[in-house]
Amino acid sequence: MPETAASPVHARTAPRRTVDSIDPRGKVVFVRADFNVPTDDAGRITDDRRIRGALPTIESILARGGAVVVASHFGRPAGTGYEAADSLRPVFERLEQLLAGKAHVLFAGKVPTDAESAAAAAALQPGEVLLLENLRFEKGEKKGDPAFAAKLAGLAQAYVNDAFGASHRADASMVALPQAMHAAGKPAVAGRLLEKELRFLGGALEHPQRPFVAIVGGAKVSDKLAALANLLDKVDTIVVGGAMAYTFLRAQGVTTGNSLVEPEMVDRARQILHDAQARSRTILLPIDHVCGRKLEAGTETSTVIGGIPDGWMGLDIGPRSQQLFAEACRSAKQVVWNGPMGAFETKPFDLGTMAVARAVADATRQGAVTIAGGGDTAAALDEAGLAGALTHVSTGGGASLEMLEGKSFESVAALDPA
Repeated sequence: MPETAASPVHARTAPRRTVDSIDPRGKVVFVRADFNVPTDDAGRITDDRRIRGALPTIESILARGGAVVVASHFGRPAGTGYEAADSLRPVFERLEQLLAGKAHVLFAGKVPTDAESAAAAAALQPGEVLLLENLRFEKGEKKGDPAFAAKLAGLAQAYVNDAFGASHRADASMVALPQAMHAAGKPAVAGRLLEKELRFLGGALEHPQRPFVAIVGGAKVSDKLAALANLLDKVDTIVVGGAMAYTFLRAQGVTTGNSLVEPEMVDRARQILHDAQARSRTILLPIDHVCGRKLEAGTETSTVIGGIPDGWMGLDIGPRSQQLFAEACRSAKQVVWNGPMGAFETKPFDLGTMAVARAVADATRQGAVTIAGGGDTAAALDEAGLAGALTHVSTGGGASLEMLEGKSFESVAALDPA
């Protein structure tokens, strides 16, 4: 019997059947991918990492004589039918380019379970790929509706979850669909990308190499509180950067000027610092800051050591902090990074994040296992030209953060055990 939601605590690390364990010859395989990629104002894809990440699974099925129905959500449509602004057509065009010469890629229907989509799936031949329209065009997806899932299950003879970025959600295509496949006696397995993500992130947390350094950044302590609490039991050092560092500094009595601080989180930050000391863990906070009058390009800047005076905002870690954080990274055998060190989108407040990126890349070259998660972190690595210099860059933002929080996923528990 497959694992169910009753055993979620083991779902991350328990062995699962994978796409390579099924025989797709002459069959249609439903691949749930995460193609919720960023686009510009003209609708052009600006980062196709998630699409490229699904290719090994799709190509494995095609190479072994199968056909693929691939589906994803995209944006936040109302669930009341087709909306041109949230159509997966840009994804279709990019997928067609990436699979050129390897597969015939089709795009049919206005919603995933309309008659046109069903007919296109039924007519698929080995070596063909059908991309369904946005799953969230139908309200049953977000509601986890078993009836909607049953319609999707009727399109294929096997199910593959390769959508790590959505694996923390209980949408119909993530949980009810593999359950419907099981009810019909069909396999529901993990894709290569999902398995890789779980292996790296789950392995890093369950069996860390030491010294283990976690780098946590971003704007708010409240967004990362659960991750910080979970990491305290696992890491040797936590490096805290980004605006969230100013809540911790306020908790230590350091003046923070006009920096972003969550007053309601100061006591929790103080408790985390106390818990870290009690566990003999090290938390590194910025000791100097690149400040601006406003968060905007061209603003007046100043580098200060220690407290930040009124009228100034801390917007990046300073040179001394860059050196301190880099030394911690370069001495590590394992690094997990989630969140930038400052407002890296606005120059010159990108220098701290770039310095940490280089230090993590250096650690990788010295043999450390280095894992980055979160969209901002991945974007910063791309900007630094270092995305390929780490052991693994996750395709999941919210999912990778929830793994750092110690959570397991119902969608993974619903897959066939090995």
